[in-house]
Amino acid sequence: MVKHLINIIMIGTVGMWALTGCDKGANDVADNIDTTSNKTAALKSQTTTTPESSEVTNVNSKNSSGSNAMDWSKTESGQKAADRANYDYPFALDSASVQSYADYFKVDNATAQYNLTVSMASNEALSKTLDQLSDSYVSHELTDGETMELIIHTTPDIKADRHNYVITGDFAKGLVLPIVIKPDGVKSEGDVHGGA
Repeated sequence: MVKHLINIIMIGTVGMWALTGCDKGANDVADNIDTTSNKTAALKSQTTTTPESSEVTNVNSKNSSGSNAMDWSKTESGQKAADRANYDYPFALDSASVQSYADYFKVDNATAQYNLTVSMASNEALSKTLDQLSDSYVSHELTDGETMELIIHTTPDIKADRHNYVITGDFAKGLVLPIVIKPDGVKSEGDVHGGA
């Protein structure tokens, strides 16, 4: 079942690159597939429950006093958030990939449909956030389950924060991906992009 889910995600990721016409090169696509596969295995037992507010909510009280705050105006997409319930998703609610995700992460099909779509468009939010973090970036991960979030681990000089990013790319246009900045220096298990 896990292997089947990973294959679905890998095929979807490669398909996304073809649909959007991104010319990232073979290494970027391979890194993205490796990260997606490793993330799925590493996050199997992780549960994240956070509010969908864009306010900071004790993301990491130990390291929340970093001096450098994110300027979300630089990452803001300007896109209006879509109505999640009436969205025209690229995955059918009863498709095999949606059902596999729902079964594996113990969520309903609508959540699985949303999470699959947002996860495949998450590089847009990641790229814009990394433009500000530079050498302070350590690693990143996507959570699965009831609430999908892009968690970016940084060095302690960055202030803990969160922001609801609205995706502009056609694949998930208008869908919201919460971004959480955690200045805990954690290198995600299996992360191929993280710094030392």
